[in-house]
Amino acid sequence: MNEFDDIRPYWDSEVPAVLARLIADPEFIDLLLSRRAPLMMRLLPWLFKPIARPLLRRSLRKLTADVNTVEDFQRHMRVGLQNVLDKTTDGYSFGGLDQLDPDKAYLFISNHRDIALDPAMVCLALHTVDLDAVRIAIGDNLLSKPFASDLIRVNRSFIVKRSVEGRREKLEALKTLSGYIRHSIVKDKASCWIAQAEGRAKDGNDRTETALLKMLALSKSPQQDFGNAIADLQLMPVSLSYEYDPCIADKSRELFAASQGQDYIKEEFEDLDSIQKGFVGYKGRVQVNFGDPIGDDFANADDLAAEINRQICCLYQLFPTNIIAWQMQAERDSNTVELLRQQWLDENWPEAEIKFKAHLDSVPSAQRELVLEAYARPVQNQLAYQQDSP
Repeated sequence: MNEFDDIRPYWDSEVPAVLARLIADPEFIDLLLSRRAPLMMRLLPWLFKPIARPLLRRSLRKLTADVNTVEDFQRHMRVGLQNVLDKTTDGYSFGGLDQLDPDKAYLFISNHRDIALDPAMVCLALHTVDLDAVRIAIGDNLLSKPFASDLIRVNRSFIVKRSVEGRREKLEALKTLSGYIRHSIVKDKASCWIAQAEGRAKDGNDRTETALLKMLALSKSPQQDFGNAIADLQLMPVSLSYEYDPCIADKSRELFAASQGQDYIKEEFEDLDSIQKGFVGYKGRVQVNFGDPIGDDFANADDLAAEINRQICCLYQLFPTNIIAWQMQAERDSNTVELLRQQWLDENWPEAEIKFKAHLDSVPSAQRELVLEAYARPVQNQLAYQQDSP
């Protein structure tokens, strides 16, 4: 048995069996039906399911008839993603791709705003310059059902075991994860993606967990120091920006509960609902910016986290929504406002303000300050780095 078998993505040889297992899984089929025909599944499941299940299975078999490898599966996913983005965005673009060496594998570490769309956008960016898609780190908190594990692992994802209990067991899981990432990049020459922190930055404040960076160094050789161990991984920060967040109401509800001292308990399929909203909800404009590769200049996790934070915050594309939210929070210096607005010289600012305020009004009034803060925080972070620059 390979030491990474329980966390690695599926191999090409496993794809046909995985797809057959997914199509045969009644819980997976019912989940798809509940998304396609929620009213029928809620009101007449006893009548609808016996008719709809075989029809959906037949459709899925036809759709996947030409899928025999992971790349085949990803090709279908890529076409579907591009079709969805055409309908749910006002355009998307990528920056910094010219810095990538096609002969190298990278560990892309990005801010985290959307559960599934973040790595999907990174993969799409790489595809535009004919580079392979990344292997994607996904927490096992999203894999409560067997079909969910099959779905993510057939899509080049590997599992981060967050639910492991016991100090020794957690350490072993972290060592295995660190070893797999290093093996992917150094041995397999396959790039990976990982978020800079566990969970999405619901408050808009993009910050890197030092524990994550320490995990990456667990697989270093005894002769290596921290800086050399990180340099092997060709770590590159990536900053993702969405003009509008389709999940902002859900995020603000969770933040509001925390601010009231309440424990927020997710419903069974809430993460899957968030994934769906992220894909099909309106996002406005989207920007993905790739940063500078990180070498062996950083002796510890704190210094490295500070550099990743700097790159992600400074590379973050500020959209009119961010600037308007920042202005709405307080009286702002007019010169700073003008400098920020110069990033969007052709913007119809009165129209943009009306649109953003309508978006804000869609959230309960008690949660609107939290939404404003989430949209404004990238402006605050970027200005802080500019003030600190010599």
